[in-house]
Amino acid sequence: MSSFHGKTIIVTGAGMGLGLATAKVLAQKGANLSLVDYNKEALSKVEQEIISENPAIDILTVVANVADEAAVKNYVDKTVEKFGKIDGFYNNAGIEGKQAPLTTYDIEVFKKVVDINLMGVYYGMRYVIPVMQQNGGGRIVNVASVGGIRGVVNQTAYVATKHAVSGMTKNAAIEYAKDGIFTNAIAPGAILTPMVAEAFKQVNPSDPKAAETEYAQRNPTRRLGQPEEVGKLVTFLLSDDCSYVNGQTIAIDGGESNLYGTS
Repeated sequence: MSSFHGKTIIVTGAGMGLGLATAKVLAQKGANLSLVDYNKEALSKVEQEIISENPAIDILTVVANVADEAAVKNYVDKTVEKFGKIDGFYNNAGIEGKQAPLTTYDIEVFKKVVDINLMGVYYGMRYVIPVMQQNGGGRIVNVASVGGIRGVVNQTAYVATKHAVSGMTKNAAIEYAKDGIFTNAIAPGAILTPMVAEAFKQVNPSDPKAAETEYAQRNPTRRLGQPEEVGKLVTFLLSDDCSYVNGQTIAIDGGESNLYGTS
């Protein structure tokens, strides 16, 4: 895979889960990192952890709520101020919300999911793309979900926003490829992150591990995915090797989204 030495990558939602895992892979490849998260303590811990493993890596950390347009503009501005450019953008921050049927879903929670999962991704592209245009190109990876390519019971807000992310990815791809900007999305299935672990707690509060085991048996691989596996895919999509993949939403779910009914 292409080297990331001298390249600057922004990772949102870097404090845990898929953001953290991808930041670690990118650091191993030599990238300069701009790490963004709303949790200051988590962000500080991640910074220390990555530097301890990769002492030569240059890291900027920015505390930001991606649902706040001014905060998004600020993390982009700070990245350019420190590194002078943005080569890649992992537009990852998101939440699941709550699990409830469509007609009884809490409206305020629904709006919060839209603000973070949809508007946060949009604001990120809105401010990163002009910088990449000035640089002569770049790579963007948005985070959709298998919930962005199919329905998921009791997760209407999440599914709606992740479908929207996939749609915005297609539009960005066709509008800015002429500028050397390649935009793709990933659609993770059940990857064993803190957010997914919390979902299993909602499914079976008394025994979330049983819910996890039951869910894994539906997958063709009979297991859940690991964050590092997603990190490797994202790193490829952010690399120069990704030279003709554009506007795609790529499932990383062990093949589960191909199933009809149960296995």
